[in-house]
Formats: sequence, structure tokens, C-alpha cells
Amino acid sequence: MPSRDQSVTTIQRELTAFARRARAAAARMHPELSLVSFTLLSHMEDQQGCRATDLAAYYMLDKSTISRQIAALEKLGFIERRTDPADHRIQLLHLTAAGTEKLAEAAVLRRHAFHERLADWEEADLERFAAYLLRYNSTASEVS
Repeated sequence: MPSRDQSVTTIQRELTAFARRARAAAARMHPELSLVSFTLLSHMEDQQGCRATDLAAYYMLDKSTISRQIAALEKLGFIERRTDPADHRIQLLHLTAAGTEKLAEAAVLRRHAFHERLADWEEADLERFAAYLLRYNSTASEVS
């Protein structure tokens, strides 16, 4: 039976491999929509608009990193800036119709890829895996 340290090392290695595969798959599915861009668009859609500083804080990224991502998404026509009706000094980022369409298209392709990869998993294994991921991500956000 592996030790706790060995198990943690395996988890770390496998999550890193998972992240690399996810980035590569995202690049293949939508060369103009990176995994980071997809994540930011999803967040903007969920929030129905947000400030760039909100994105930087939520994802614990440097403002310059977010600025580059936003500039790329604006150039592609996937997001636009709108004045906050509650405070005209604030610019909120919103998805455009093209951004909403691209996000939906990417989501369908990603969902299909996950269904293919997990096709031979038993229902109970899927439920356990989903529960473990939820548990891990809920505690990861507390620790970060």
C-alpha cells in the first residue's frame, strides 16, 4: 500500500498531466480560445459582467496577465466594455454575441471530449470522482 506522501506525489503528478492535456486539447479545439480565455469567458458569463480587477482577484493573477487576456478577447470580438450603470467610472466586461456563441461551442466540444474519455467508467466511479473533485476544489480555494 502506498504511503500518504507517495499518494500525494501521484496526485500532484497526475493533476499536472491533466492540466497539460486540458491546455493542449483546448488549443486543438479552439486555437483562438485558450483554456485561460475559456475560463475567463465562463466567469464573465456566470457573473453577467465583471471588472478586470475582479478577474485578477478571483483567479489570483497579476493585473498585467488579465490585461493581456482581455486585450486578446476584445481583439477577437468576444468581449466588450460597458459602463457600470451604478457607477459610471467603472468599466464592466461583458460577452458579445460572438463571445457567447464561441463559449457555447467550446463547452459542447469539451463536454463531448469528457464523455468520450469517461465512456467506459461505471456510474458509481463517475459519482465518486465528481465528489472527490468537488471536495478537492472546495478545500483548494480555502488554502490558496
